[in-house]
Amino acid sequence: MVKKEGGFLIGGIEAGGTKYVCAVADDHYNIIERITISSADPEKALKHSIEFFQEYKIDKLGIGTFGPVDINPKSKSYGTIQNTPKIKWQNVNLSQIYKEALEVPVTIDTDVNAAALGEYHSGFGIGKKSVLYITIGTGVGAGLVVNGKTFNGLTHPEMGHISIRQRQDDNFEGVCPFHQSCFEGLVSGPAIEKRMGIQGQLIEEDAYVWDLNAEYIGQALANYNLILSPEIILIGGGVSKQEHMFPKIRAAFKKYLNGYIVHERLENLDEYIKYPKLGQDAGLIGSLYLHK
Repeated sequence: MVKKEGGFLIGGIEAGGTKYVCAVADDHYNIIERITISSADPEKALKHSIEFFQEYKIDKLGIGTFGPVDINPKSKSYGTIQNTPKIKWQNVNLSQIYKEALEVPVTIDTDVNAAALGEYHSGFGIGKKSVLYITIGTGVGAGLVVNGKTFNGLTHPEMGHISIRQRQDDNFEGVCPFHQSCFEGLVSGPAIEKRMGIQGQLIEEDAYVWDLNAEYIGQALANYNLILSPEIILIGGGVSKQEHMFPKIRAAFKKYLNGYIVHERLENLDEYIKYPKLGQDAGLIGSLYLHK
């Protein structure tokens, strides 16, 4: 067993659709060790992650996970994965499993809320009151932090499933199993692949699908701005690695707001809508702050 002398150790997990990233950090949130595990098989992912944390005498554990997930600490099913399309993970109670195995406090939130929290404390959100983080990849999700707290209501927000007004020349039916042509159903990685017949990373930058996706992403961001009024919007996930998309997204955002919201931060959209400072580590780092 490993224990830093006189230290307070924090465990963090970013539970994603394809990988399970685990880290141990000191009480200053500096990562000491990390591992990445496939999340295809829940039993293996849980077993290997528990073994990893058992090498350290961690004092608490934060988990940012894909959803839907019960994030109400007062609920009997707190930490339970719900109606996810990842069938093997349905009804897995992360809180109970890790509490029993590690005997430490466990805090659960969504992976996107955790990513927003990571950026708030250690990324582009430093000095800002509110941070909106969106991930666009296998799925689409968004998390909001206000004054250092992740936003949750009856459940956690599901901003990836808002309705989008499709262009008249777009008859794509969408891929969301619940809502077909919602935001996720139109712009996610699987949606791009179904439209084009190949994976997004293989598609040329001048392909029409990127203009179309930028249009829908900009529309969604305009809606989020009107409802939530965040001080910064950060876009992560696999699709966001298409850097040529950002100018198109900002242009679409500006078009849909149409001058209605006037604020100095909106005068420089390069600084308002951007890629996360923490990159793909935002969710993992944020999971360490879930107990803060």
